[in-house]
Amino acid sequence: MAQLTVSGRDTVYVWVGRDAGGQPDPAAVLVRRAGALLLGRAATEVVLTHDRDGRPIVRVDDATGSVELAVSVSRTAGLVVVAARRAGAVGVDVERVRPLPALALARRWFPPAELAWLGDRPEAHRTVDFLRLWTAKEAVGKALGRGLRDGGLRRLMPPPGLPLRPVPGVEPLRVGHPRLDEGLVLAVAAPAPVDVEVVQWAGHGATAERSASVERTSLPVVVRGN
Repeated sequence: MAQLTVSGRDTVYVWVGRDAGGQPDPAAVLVRRAGALLLGRAATEVVLTHDRDGRPIVRVDDATGSVELAVSVSRTAGLVVVAARRAGAVGVDVERVRPLPALALARRWFPPAELAWLGDRPEAHRTVDFLRLWTAKEAVGKALGRGLRDGGLRRLMPPPGLPLRPVPGVEPLRVGHPRLDEGLVLAVAAPAPVDVEVVQWAGHGATAERSASVERTSLPVVVRGN
């Protein structure tokens, strides 16, 4: 992980790795390594805790005081995602694409405007579009420290895509969908403007190595991975 070049800009860093279960927890390993890299300390100095809104953070304490880093974690089958940001709140969510009754679920959980938008989408794209809306709501809820409580699934999202776009009613928060491997949907939420850098890893825990292939989309979003 130390190979990552840390920018001086306000950037959300997202690490994607395999989660085979067991101990140590791959998410905890990635969180500590992210904290060590972005805070410039040894991983053993990084403490995992929560802020007063219940959002996870990592903290380093020394004689000069405490330094904190906002983090967010999401898991799906066999995969763990950790997002970290030095300058404020962040939320991340990931889902694997699989068959599901997109319109029926949207009719139950989403506001009418999103149901209408989804119904107008090509049938072949509806599952992915549903998951983009769902992951956006999850990521926004995590960035706000509320999760999906208090009607989070009814919270209106901007049209899925890039760059990160303002969330109606909760600006300056923005949300967007950096592209991962086919079959995965990733959402990132943070106050704007921010860069987003996604690093995909082979393996997990201390043995993880960054993929050699690099793909860049149009700025301000930089996507690394397969």
